[in-house]
Amino acid sequence: LPLIVLPPRPLASLSVSPRDHSPTHRSTSVTRVNMSCYTCVPQGTIQVVQQWGKFKKFADPGCHCLIPCCGDEIAGALSTRIQSLDVAVETKTKDNVFVNIIVSTQYMVLRDPERMYDAFYKLTDSREQIRSYIFDVVRSTVPRINLDDVFTTKEEIATTVKAELEKAMTEFGYAIIQTLVTDIAPDQKVKIAMNEINAAQRLRIAAQDRAEAEKIMVVKAAEADAEAKYLAGTGIARQRQAIINGLRESVLSFQVI
Repeated sequence: LPLIVLPPRPLASLSVSPRDHSPTHRSTSVTRVNMSCYTCVPQGTIQVVQQWGKFKKFADPGCHCLIPCCGDEIAGALSTRIQSLDVAVETKTKDNVFVNIIVSTQYMVLRDPERMYDAFYKLTDSREQIRSYIFDVVRSTVPRINLDDVFTTKEEIATTVKAELEKAMTEFGYAIIQTLVTDIAPDQKVKIAMNEINAAQRLRIAAQDRAEAEKIMVVKAAEADAEAKYLAGTGIARQRQAIINGLRESVLSFQVI
């Protein structure tokens, strides 16, 4: 029989199409076959290399060789940059006023291999996990504080949120760099009422100051009038004393004559 030679089949696509779970955690689709013999890791990123579906190593920035026939593939990547997440939490204060609190958190993946392993394989969505912890801490802290005190204790609220996040996220390989309360926004009607209260207090203080000034003016005018009368009386008394002394001297002169 004649020998039939079939044309060679092209290799699978060399591109890897990641499916994003979060900015710090990306995994490739299991439906694509990665036949690349190398991978180029960009700066600020760590790629996860698997062999036959099992973790093999972390690939640092640079070019790395892969052996597709031995099962090497890129499972995903971790960003080593500092990430920022803003979370808006609506909660109630002790005096039953609803406020929207904006909490900004900066976090990053720990560069320890064990922690990076936890960050990639233990946690699917780091941002959603951090958001859940922020909601829990804020909604358990702010209801114990009055509205006026929320504005003065925002540093304590941020410190509490950071402490709870560090305690929870270290287990998943993340470090919390900083947590800030960037905005505290009550309802618009509450803002108007607070401004009216503040304006009334300032008007009362202004009226008190105005009355105190008028009182001081009246007192000073009375003191000036009393001082003027005292001086006038002193002058009249001296005048009369001078007249008496003159008359006495005249009488004495007549007696001598």
